[in-house]
Formats: sequence, C-alpha cells, structure tokens
Amino acid sequence: MDEHRCWLCGRNGVRDHLDIHHVFNGALKKKSEKYGLLVYLCHNRCHESGPKAVHRNPETRRQLCQWAQRKAMEENGWTMEDWHREFGKNWLDEEESS
Repeated sequence: MDEHRCWLCGRNGVRDHLDIHHVFNGALKKKSEKYGLLVYLCHNRCHESGPKAVHRNPETRRQLCQWAQRKAMEENGWTMEDWHREFGKNWLDEEESS
C-alpha cells in the first residue's frame, strides 16, 4: 500500500485527503486487514463522490477487487480453491481463473 498515492488516480492527497479503504468490507473487513488488501483513495474524488469513486462506480469496484485477488493469490501462493476458501467469490475473468 503506497501511503502517499491514491490507488485510483495517483494523486498525493494534498487537495483531497487520502482515506484508507478496505477492499473487502463487512464480514471480510478483518481479512482485508490480515492480507493487506487496503488501499489509499482520495476522499471525495476516488472514494466517495467522484464519477469513478469506488463507492459509486461498480466497474471501479470490480477492478479494485480483481487487483486485490491477484495480489493476495500471488503473495500467498494461493490456488483458486485457496482464494475461495478465504473470500468466497472469484473476481477474476474466466481466463485468469483457470
């Protein structure tokens, strides 16, 4: 996690402070923390209110979940079965999943 840059736009948070965002929340929030699936996002532009903000734009959310799944699988040496056991849902495209 780059503490100085927004995951989505790359800005440094000077004009719009950076929030820590758990990629997977709710029942999976602690697993996001455990596996480092956290990113910084500009509070207004990329986290909450902008047109591509992760809480408003399903495509942005999908891309972030795909990034997190790839990261966790690579860093932990997981198979797809391992991923499913931990997180329950596959976010990767068909060809990446096989």
